[in-house]
Amino acid sequence: MPPSVLLLGVSHRCAYDAYPLARIAAVHPVVLVDTAPPAWARPYLAGHIAADPGEEAATAEAVGRYALRHEVSGVLTWTREYLPGAARVAARLASPGIPYETAAACTDPAALQMLLARHKIPPAGREDTDAPLVGAEAVVLDDEVRIAALTRTAPGPPPARQSMRHSVHAHDGLLHNPFLRHTVERTVRALGLTHTVVHIGLRLTARGPRVTDVVPHLPGDLIPLLVERATGVDLARAAAALATGRLPDAAPTRQRAAAIQFAYPATTGRLTHLDMDPAAAYEPYAERMVLTRQPGDHVVAAAHADPDDRLAHWVAEGETPTDCADTLRRMAHHLSAAVNPAARPHAAA
Repeated sequence: MPPSVLLLGVSHRCAYDAYPLARIAAVHPVVLVDTAPPAWARPYLAGHIAADPGEEAATAEAVGRYALRHEVSGVLTWTREYLPGAARVAARLASPGIPYETAAACTDPAALQMLLARHKIPPAGREDTDAPLVGAEAVVLDDEVRIAALTRTAPGPPPARQSMRHSVHAHDGLLHNPFLRHTVERTVRALGLTHTVVHIGLRLTARGPRVTDVVPHLPGDLIPLLVERATGVDLARAAAALATGRLPDAAPTRQRAAAIQFAYPATTGRLTHLDMDPAAAYEPYAERMVLTRQPGDHVVAAAHADPDDRLAHWVAEGETPTDCADTLRRMAHHLSAAVNPAARPHAAA
């Protein structure tokens, strides 16, 4: 049996976390470091260390005791607030990881902007809010920065501007944009990233790409699924390989497109009806359609929502972005929902 990989924390959101966990568990025994494993995650786990990943010192001690009796080859997390703890544990185990300063900065937007400014990497400003938003999905091994894919994101209404859709195309012309590539490479080196996958958020402004965020772990929102469906690059397994000091396979094997759409409630209140027509599964290019809330839940309208307010999501894959966009549009007709408005809804709902 290969050595175990430690995973610091998983969420209750099975619809999003199950995909990367299943991909990694298929090639590595996964030991979860968390207070208690959620029921959905247990079939994928080889073990459990009872510790709160947010308590860095206590988690490092618990992992240290575990490592005295078991072979551990690497440390992962895809929870932003656990990045410092993961960096500390990786350093204790002498396994690959990101610098602690970088991990701490990436949990604090202000600290991240200061770190980037120190290296003269221009951040996105308020005047860039309407510029197109993309995410560079990169695999970093020592000095090599390979952009596996670009994720284009359509934001929702302000002020929350939650993601409404992500799309990935293996032939995205921006993959050959030297200014974007240079910005990604400079950002990776400024943060001292050497063995990780990283999502770098960018606004495409008239002045050039501007960095909005850096996520030095697997991105959420099923973006790894989109990348795998569009390009064949398995970001989850690449992350595991990098965490264990091995060479990841980041060569594309597909030339397709994939996209995901999220449904948010139209108003704030109590969800009284949510249903999906099974015929959605028979739409050409449909990959999945998943309900993520249930009647009785309190939900918040898109303008003020967070990701937990999403009612459902659906994924399409096809030969072109147009195939995916058309399929997402058709699949939307298979979802029905009703919300009983709150007595005092948000002013913008």
